[in-house]
Amino acid sequence: MGRLAAGSWVFVDHPHGLRMSEGKERSPTADRKHVAGYNAAAPDLSNNDPIRSMRNPARAFLLGPLLKGVSRSFYLTLRILPAGMRDPIGLGYLLARAADTIADTSLIPPEQRLELLLSLRSQVNGVSDEGALARIAVEVAGQQTQSDEKHLLESLGPALMVLSQLSESDRQAVREIVTTLTEGMEFDLRTFPNEYSGQIVALQELDELDRYTYMVAGCVGEFWTKMTYAHMPGTLKDSPETMLTRGIRFGKALQMTNVLRDCGKDLRIGRCYLPATMLDRSGLSPQDLLLPDASRRARPLMFELVHGTLDHFREALEYTLAIPAFCVRLRLACLWPILIGLETLLLLVNNDDWLDPAKVSKIPRSNVYRVMVYSVPLAPSNRLLRSWVERLMGRVEAGMKG
Repeated sequence: MGRLAAGSWVFVDHPHGLRMSEGKERSPTADRKHVAGYNAAAPDLSNNDPIRSMRNPARAFLLGPLLKGVSRSFYLTLRILPAGMRDPIGLGYLLARAADTIADTSLIPPEQRLELLLSLRSQVNGVSDEGALARIAVEVAGQQTQSDEKHLLESLGPALMVLSQLSESDRQAVREIVTTLTEGMEFDLRTFPNEYSGQIVALQELDELDRYTYMVAGCVGEFWTKMTYAHMPGTLKDSPETMLTRGIRFGKALQMTNVLRDCGKDLRIGRCYLPATMLDRSGLSPQDLLLPDASRRARPLMFELVHGTLDHFREALEYTLAIPAFCVRLRLACLWPILIGLETLLLLVNNDDWLDPAKVSKIPRSNVYRVMVYSVPLAPSNRLLRSWVERLMGRVEAGMKG
């Protein structure tokens, strides 16, 4: 399944990142025409700049009502970011979300999805193809049951126009992140069988899983870091090399959480992200993971991957603490996915049926809001944040020992 979700794009609800338990809500744009017929004077909810909104109604719609409709959690994250970061990060998210929707529309044959995905990538990189946009609007948008996803696919023309209006450096950064993310989606389409084939294919090596988590999430941490250096120079305390590495590991932490949480669902559409070499060591095949006792037999394997994920989260914490205490908004945007990710891992290691798709380790919405509220007064304190995160990590480790 596609993994564009709020956590990795905060890292974001990454198009392939950690999903923050958000339910489907009626879109605030469901009864409005998209972009072309949208009120040019509508407020720009992404930065509350009405003058800019009136000058660019496409941008106002894309980064306001449409973004809120396709991902409320990421929209909330975007609202707390410094103004200069909102346009490139918000637009990058929307383009990646559109690509993810194309890659995940299972009613369309995989080879057709791949063709449309590669076409969108080319257009993001400056190759004009209005015919392909029309095909996406007809062939993919028509299959969507959620009106906001449909509006997003029908709004790719305006989104590409707004991309062309970014500064050269921001435009290039958005192109790079969308290219890498779509390479991850391409990997999925080329590696795994059709969702309805009844077959299961596993990744082969742990290195392959590590590379995959970079393509669909680690690169988001890298992008986020580049945007911070570009729009908030002098903010990050450590060297760019150190922060870029930590940013990549931050994204990988969120993606590994997502992979482990959704393993049972992915198996049933033919995708096994647990490497075959690790399964062999445990005397398991991908097909064995569908058996009633699979959760018990594969538990040591899951624990091994959780340990590696916790190491990534430790780097994510150091990334967050390298942000000055007075940059509360930026800290919170990094802190929330860490806390929600660790809460998810805590549920996972205590879930005896973690491979049962009906018993997914999912954080309730109320817990998400609790984390957000409690974190605000603590955000400026390195000591309190480190204590909170390390205590959560300790509970996850205790769950594996128990």
